[in-house]
Amino acid sequence: MSTTTLNLLAIAVFLMTFSALLGPLINISPTVPSLVIVGVAALTGIDRLVWAGQGGTLLVDWFANRSPEHRDRVLHHEAGHFLVAHRLGIPVTGYALSAWEAFRQGQKGAGGVRFDDGELMAELDQNQLSAQRLRNYSTVWMAGIAAETIVFGDAKGGGEDQEMLRSVLVQLNRSNPRGAPNFQTQSGISRLRAKSMIEDQRTAYDQLVEAMKSGQPVEDCIAILEEWRSPLAA
Repeated sequence: MSTTTLNLLAIAVFLMTFSALLGPLINISPTVPSLVIVGVAALTGIDRLVWAGQGGTLLVDWFANRSPEHRDRVLHHEAGHFLVAHRLGIPVTGYALSAWEAFRQGQKGAGGVRFDDGELMAELDQNQLSAQRLRNYSTVWMAGIAAETIVFGDAKGGGEDQEMLRSVLVQLNRSNPRGAPNFQTQSGISRLRAKSMIEDQRTAYDQLVEAMKSGQPVEDCIAILEEWRSPLAA
């Protein structure tokens, strides 16, 4: 069950509990809590079957984005992915800072930075992944967490990024149990590498944040990064 689905069901349970406790005080019928949870559960099921959970994602995203802090964290998080991907030669093909933006662009999910990951997928289809490609992509996946930590002192996002890395390592471990790195080790090293890259290019990163905040196209964002490009350390 997806995180979004669990969130919606949690909301339904909360509403039911709230209604049950306060119902007698404000003359709400005892059937209301049951109707609420049944209705939300039914809508959640339809959303998963018909729209692959996109409706729930949009709803949860709409509530989350009412918080300026949340929007600011998402912006800095995604800018971290963008900068590090560009630095490592992984083409960025687009970005969306919310599920609504992604929906308008014809994309599914909660948004984020999109990469050209054809070579990565081709290797994974063969149950193999070169050490360099794993190193680069794991650094990109951890770059959002690294960026949040630099700017805010901690990271609240990045759960899906960690799950992506974890799932790749699990797949590699099945085909080569002795060769796949440990998740904690790989994620820790990758976060430190991403953090170093962002700090090294902090001026470019800050300008990228402003460009993405104003919705500038990918080409313009890349041009900003190219202006401040410095040699990449090994």
